[in-house]
Amino acid sequence: MKEAKRTIKILDTTLRDGEQSPGCTMHPTEKLEIALKLEAMKVDIIEAGFPASSNADFLSVQKITTAVKDCAVAALSRTTVNDIDTAAAALYLAENPVLHMFIATSPIHLKYKLKMTEDEVLEAIAYHAKYAKTKLPYLRYAIEDATRTPVDFLIKAISVAYENGADCINIADTVGYATPAEMAEIVKRIKSEVGCPLSVHCHNDLGLATANTLAAIDSGADEFDCSVIGLGERAGNASLEEVAMALNTRYDYHKCKTNIETKQIYSAAKLVSGIVGIKLPPNKTIVGSNAFAHEAGIHQHGVLANRQTYEVMNPDDIGIPKNKLLLGKHSGKHAFVELISEMGYKLSDEEIQIYFERFKELAEKKKIVTRRDIDALLINIARQAIARKYTLVDYEITSYKGQATAEITLSSGDHTHVEKMTGDGPVDAAFKAINSLTGQNFILNDYSIHSVTEGKDALGEATVKLLMGDKIMTGKGLSTDVLEASINAYLNAVNKLQDEEE
Repeated sequence: MKEAKRTIKILDTTLRDGEQSPGCTMHPTEKLEIALKLEAMKVDIIEAGFPASSNADFLSVQKITTAVKDCAVAALSRTTVNDIDTAAAALYLAENPVLHMFIATSPIHLKYKLKMTEDEVLEAIAYHAKYAKTKLPYLRYAIEDATRTPVDFLIKAISVAYENGADCINIADTVGYATPAEMAEIVKRIKSEVGCPLSVHCHNDLGLATANTLAAIDSGADEFDCSVIGLGERAGNASLEEVAMALNTRYDYHKCKTNIETKQIYSAAKLVSGIVGIKLPPNKTIVGSNAFAHEAGIHQHGVLANRQTYEVMNPDDIGIPKNKLLLGKHSGKHAFVELISEMGYKLSDEEIQIYFERFKELAEKKKIVTRRDIDALLINIARQAIARKYTLVDYEITSYKGQATAEITLSSGDHTHVEKMTGDGPVDAAFKAINSLTGQNFILNDYSIHSVTEGKDALGEATVKLLMGDKIMTGKGLSTDVLEASINAYLNAVNKLQDEEE
């Protein structure tokens, strides 16, 4: 029987560790949109980035600090003076700044990465913790690869960090090595011998990130790191939605909760997966399309009689929209605004006008517009906010026996340009025409298309990943016409790459 009723804090690292997932580059405007969504979810700390890693990351963190007001904003830092100073500069305007500094302590990291002795590591922790506290009011000190560190030395490192000003210690299972029993024992010992506020950062290399996080919480951890849909290095991090809903659903056991607005979980998952171009597996826990689907007759009968027979949570608890008919081409702006407000979207007057016009265009193509259609239109507001150097004006595609010709008309500033190219198919021809019009040899790294709503007039969403030099960028396009969706996805990626170059 658990005793104390606690509120567990969350540090979300979607924007930092999540972006380190291969091919998951985010445009600064998209990062800001995710940050505002995390704020709406009531995440306690948003890890906005690693300012010392690049100027782009510095500016992105800085931009987020000025926009986010209701939760703390953290910046990652190595245990160096330069990193600390850079992070402090990026967080200068934050209302609740957090420095998240780290150093490795495992034998393999000391020998091959840091090339430091244990004593040198302890000295570095003491010096830089003291220095960091002169720059920022709150220091979160992460012990990298803690679970492969001999426990006695781990305790020493944590004690030194805490004694020299760290406000919270973060135990990182950096390569997902620990088991739940091991994680529980480590946390219990730290709490017993040091007594410091404690967080855990669990990776999913062995599929144990959520289990390890819950074991740590049950053993006394005060905070945990996570990311939306589990994005992160290699197999990713503990999923925000999994840990939050596990604590919510099994409050009877864990006797603790988070501050998360759970009705924002589904839209957050759709937003992040859409931005990074990762299609959620149907069986993804909590937010996958099959998470609340039942095919077996006995299961269907049980759910119809009482949902709790085969569901431990209600789809409404995470904000899954009910697919009922709502609006049509004769619907006015008032009804549209009321609906999107009910769905949890907060848009400016300018954004409302943009999306109302997009809704009317869609309503002309579809007889009925569902809540899922509206969700698909609104899920990536940042896509419209990104500067569009190139805009699709018109296109014409012809195809015969595998050979296709695409005539693409783009506007750029006050000018309109037309190009005709042939290719192996309609999509290939269209993409070649865009490359010719932009004067760039963008390399197509990945391309996919799938329906995001139902019916013969379903919305299709195209995803492309383009390479330019060492930069990869994801683009998205949405339309009832798959070719139009594909062209707009390609242009979305092109515009993001061009915007970052400028």
